Amino acid sequence: MQKELQIRVLPEVAGESHLLEEYIIDKEGLAPDDLRYIEIQRRSIDARARQAYVNLKVRLYIGEEFEPEEITLPDYPNMSNAEEVIIIGAGPAGLFAALELMEKGLKPIVIERGKNAKDRIADLKGINVDHIVNEDSNYCFGEGGAGTYSDGKLYTRSKKRGDVRKVLELLVGFGAVKNILVESHPHIGTNKLPGIIANIRECILQNGGEIHFNTRVTDLITDSSSIKGVIIKDGTTLKADHVILATGHSARDIFEMLYRKGIEIELKPLAIGVRVEHPQSLIDSIQYNCETRGEYLPPAAYSIVKQVGDRGVYSFCMCPGGVIAPCATAPGEIVTNGWSSSRRARSTANSGIVVELTPKDFKPFEKYGPLAAMEFQRSIEQKAWKEGGKTQTAPAQRLRDFIKGDVSKDLPNTSYAPGITSVELGSVLPDFIHKTLKEGFLQFDRSMRGYLTNDAVVHAPESRTSSPVKIPRDPETLQHIQIKGLYPCGEGAGYAGGIVSAAMDGMKCAMQINAEAN
Repeated sequence: MQKELQIRVLPEVAGESHLLEEYIIDKEGLAPDDLRYIEIQRRSIDARARQAYVNLKVRLYIGEEFEPEEITLPDYPNMSNAEEVIIIGAGPAGLFAALELMEKGLKPIVIERGKNAKDRIADLKGINVDHIVNEDSNYCFGEGGAGTYSDGKLYTRSKKRGDVRKVLELLVGFGAVKNILVESHPHIGTNKLPGIIANIRECILQNGGEIHFNTRVTDLITDSSSIKGVIIKDGTTLKADHVILATGHSARDIFEMLYRKGIEIELKPLAIGVRVEHPQSLIDSIQYNCETRGEYLPPAAYSIVKQVGDRGVYSFCMCPGGVIAPCATAPGEIVTNGWSSSRRARSTANSGIVVELTPKDFKPFEKYGPLAAMEFQRSIEQKAWKEGGKTQTAPAQRLRDFIKGDVSKDLPNTSYAPGITSVELGSVLPDFIHKTLKEGFLQFDRSMRGYLTNDAVVHAPESRTSSPVKIPRDPETLQHIQIKGLYPCGEGAGYAGGIVSAAMDGMKCAMQINAEAN
């Protein structure tokens, strides 16, 4: 027989199979020989009390053998001669749309402005070491999108938007470890994702799909109210009656092109702030109520939300044992983000701390119409570049100095490879963001005693939390409200907020195209 249990155990019990077996045998009153296998179905850390625990959902195999679930990829047909669908962007939305199209017997033509995952590495080195930004190949653009080299977090609250399990199983099928199916906050790691993304690429190519790297789309071809194809940078025309627009949240040239052509887009408020780095040991001690984290606990994360006046202030994309990365997509701007490797073994923890914005905040940029939030975002990034010394060196401040408004006399070592320079960050951030962050940090410290320390460093800005525009689509057909056959998709179009939700949105668009084609 099989029996499911929800249990709460000490970390060492969860971490040692023989201790877990002893605990369950005793709890359930079982004979040792009757318990054949313990299958862990869900795992999460509960650190709310002074003693941290691990919550487990397990399935017991009592008197019967366990047969492990085999995760296999779909049997994709060869689509070499099938109907073609153009996908703009090879991020999670674009790649998972391509996989779903293949499963349905349609041929994906993926157009990606950046390079493949391996070749992107040289451009990441260029921005980290030489302060040179390649506008088409960087942390945001290239195979796999922003997620490839910025962490691979798979947690999503968007469980009603699509099949989360299918996305995770596909990732396992392409090489991810199976524990992403179990963890409450699954994570792959920047060191593992490139190989998984490369496996997806090879699957698409081997089954008759196409992927074109170093190919920037510059225009859409429309006939009255329908899409007919795209034009790429060298002037080549590619034709198709279905185009998925999955460019990611930083494709400003695409947003500008749509606006210029009179294709409707909408301003979308976003959140902007800073990225704060603490010693990981400090976050561990705060979250786990201990001097030193035990070997059975992972590096501690935190998620915190506060209200300052009528604005939310919250942590974003928290990276335990991680690194702060330079994520500019054009020369003359500074953008920070964070990532962790699969082991999360670095000595520092970082998180974006951001302030919710509203449409009224963009009034000084109203001449840009629906691009006002984008221009507001860009203005902060350009100011940070100037204040940082007109390189990728980021303006920074110790956290207590940030609260007091003092220029830091010195700065500790940071994981941000291009380096940091001491700046009073009120000269970079708009006054209302600056003041809201100050109060937010004071509130954070009331909930996480010890958080407010001068051992923490504030880097500016964290500005690419989401797309600054929304590209409206019909909720039923998922097609643009003006252009039949054009499917705004994923995070860049305003319909997702991370790897899994973007992947699910790409799959939804592909399924809708299949329904339309048949």
